[in-house]
Amino acid sequence: MIIHLFLLFFLSFRGTSALENDTQSYMWGTYRPNLYFGVRPRLPQSVMSGLVWFGTQDYQSFQQSRHACDQGDGLGGYTWTEFDPKEGGVQVIKDPRNNIKITTEYLKVPGGQHGGSWAARIKGEPIDEDVPSRLSLVFYSGIEGLGGLEMETDEDENGIEGPVKLAGNSPDLGDFTIRIVDAPDNNGVVHGSHADSFVQRIDKTHFLGVRTQPGEVWRARDVVMQSIIQHAQEALAPFRDSTRGMPDPSFTLQLPDEVYTGSNLFAIQKIFDGKFEFDVFYESKSAKHALSATTLTNGIAGLKEKLSRRYDEKFPLPSDFSSPSVKEFSQSLTSSLMGGVGYFYGASIVDPGFAHEWDEDEDETAPAEAGARVVEPKGLLTATPSRSFFPRGFYWDEGFHLIHIGEWDTDFSLEILKDWIDLIDENGWIAREQILGDEARSKVPAEFVTQVPSYANPPTLTMAVTAFIDRLKTYQRGLSDSELGLNVNLGMDNSQASFDMESESNTDLYLKNPELAQEFLRSIYPKLRRHYDWFRRTQRGQIKQYGRKARSRTEGYRWRGRTPTHILTSGMDDYPRGPAHAGELHLDLISWMAFFTRTMRDIASYLGEMDDEQSFIDIEQAILNNIEDLHWSEEDQMYCDVGIDTDDESVFVCHKGYLSLFPLSLGLLPPSSPHLGPILDILGSEEHLWSPYGIRSLSVSHPEFGQGENYWKGPIWIQMNYMVLSSLHKIYAKEPGPHQARAQDLYSRLRKNIIENVYKEYERTGYVWEQYDALTGEGRRSHPFTGWSSLVALIISEKY
Repeated sequence: MIIHLFLLFFLSFRGTSALENDTQSYMWGTYRPNLYFGVRPRLPQSVMSGLVWFGTQDYQSFQQSRHACDQGDGLGGYTWTEFDPKEGGVQVIKDPRNNIKITTEYLKVPGGQHGGSWAARIKGEPIDEDVPSRLSLVFYSGIEGLGGLEMETDEDENGIEGPVKLAGNSPDLGDFTIRIVDAPDNNGVVHGSHADSFVQRIDKTHFLGVRTQPGEVWRARDVVMQSIIQHAQEALAPFRDSTRGMPDPSFTLQLPDEVYTGSNLFAIQKIFDGKFEFDVFYESKSAKHALSATTLTNGIAGLKEKLSRRYDEKFPLPSDFSSPSVKEFSQSLTSSLMGGVGYFYGASIVDPGFAHEWDEDEDETAPAEAGARVVEPKGLLTATPSRSFFPRGFYWDEGFHLIHIGEWDTDFSLEILKDWIDLIDENGWIAREQILGDEARSKVPAEFVTQVPSYANPPTLTMAVTAFIDRLKTYQRGLSDSELGLNVNLGMDNSQASFDMESESNTDLYLKNPELAQEFLRSIYPKLRRHYDWFRRTQRGQIKQYGRKARSRTEGYRWRGRTPTHILTSGMDDYPRGPAHAGELHLDLISWMAFFTRTMRDIASYLGEMDDEQSFIDIEQAILNNIEDLHWSEEDQMYCDVGIDTDDESVFVCHKGYLSLFPLSLGLLPPSSPHLGPILDILGSEEHLWSPYGIRSLSVSHPEFGQGENYWKGPIWIQMNYMVLSSLHKIYAKEPGPHQARAQDLYSRLRKNIIENVYKEYERTGYVWEQYDALTGEGRRSHPFTGWSSLVALIISEKY
């Protein structure tokens, strides 16, 4: 006990300084997840780097250059096989069109006052050794805002032999340098049509320095490609009337080797024949570390070994899924989720006055003047659902992301959560899509760009808070020397202890320091309370207007912002609902509100806010009562939405599917509930939701199954299956009750089905998918979808 108290005191004493270093360690990252490889700091205006490549085996390949992740590129996969947000990672990219496998190795080197330094190794090898592989790669760096960037290497109009060095500075990063260095055994393209005409430019590094407009560095690819086109047009002019044919593309598709006055964007081009490797070193002057190829070689080797060992500790594989290939799969899911975290900064577009006709009557205040407007810029660190299709922040998804990230690195998950909490405005609203700035908007269809301040989304951030509190309680209950990472040697009389302080891992500081944990929860509590009150105020539904009988006259809810065929705000876009009406009540929303209230209760309890805690206990009970009173249909033996019929009467709107499971999925029912059995009947029935690949979103017997856009009308979604598995595992299969044995059986079989199908499809296609076909199990829609579909890694290790 004395030792434990000493450890808590020690951690508390060093917690603040350690936390400051911890935050600095998250400054740099691969925070441009919309790119195959992009690096930037967590700063609004600063240095942004990226990689562009195209094949030079023919002129057509130039039109299919790779830069931003795009499903149309037809890649065979791009996966972070290892990743840690503090240390770096390894990504493997397979490009069959250009017969190349590219590996990007990224290493962070701490030190100094500006977030440290970093290094990247870009290397490639032919997928098929018997097929030619010629590749042009362009690495660029640009700086936004105050500061400057210039090329220190002497310019040459025919290219550069040897390393290239850039020097720059900014108020937030201080002085820094960027070096691009070739490996010694690279082969340039020296043979090809008309090689004799380009001998001075062959096998050299080419470059470009230009001035971009403010906020336009993200368009670097367009600038680079246009410059290459212009140079190629000039280089090809003498050959247009030649009977000898066109020159090899490697000799003409080159940057012009020019630097313009006031340049803030520099591009460095290398053209290789076959296997290649080059390094990029970003060195902060304040860090005082000299980086080299040896730094990268040894650092990446050590990183891979360390992360593999740590993964075994964080996500141990049970005996039923313990093969090395499953571990590799599971680790890649976790790594790709964290490698898909991005930092976004910019203004969003909001229309505070928009409302559908069935929403207008219930507004408590007169609507604001309608019309989309640009609001003040915000910054956000966030995981992204899909690097190719949804490279931005989504409220609905983020809670699931943070459950997973938090299992690996509590502190990183809280850094992200803090940014989301800071988005809560003075009224308590958070936009469901965070489309911050022009780069983010460039990937969004116009109809989804404008956000409406009366629209909600499932409050999954509360799941992240609940997961943190659960980990905190578990850590404190099981406080041990090994968990603290301290080597404690007791003497004969237990009165002496020596501590190997160097073995202390600078991770999970919020778990190890109760004061930090309480400080964090206290810092987010007021804004989260405001957000909670916003939900209760703006999403409240009508109860007494339609003669509904319920123990509470206030706890009924409906999603605003629906259309006759969609409720995008619910997260289950085209799931069947009743006719749009101001009097409808939605089961999923009242269930989320019960969960939200329970989270607020837990925070209040942890902070010792006793009056608030009791208030939340009372509200939670009122909501649970009303779920039973308003949403249980005895005739249908299921939980349902409630709507208004043509006679203006309240009626149940029942569609067997994910909606029916919500009181179970969120763990709101006690194991003794008389309604648990009928819910398990629906869940486990092959005529309804059960399939060999997971729980379907809509009953296979439903007339709308698989119809229309078929988004939530049958397909299998991993996060919904995760919610079901979590409740089965933690409550219904664990606690005594009349359905315990059945819950255990359903849990075991459902878990096996999910893991085997997602793994099978990953092996077959190279990707994890947004959803899975309800009849075949095949991956569907966006890929890679290493957002909430990566929860399979937690399902494998039974982390709920």
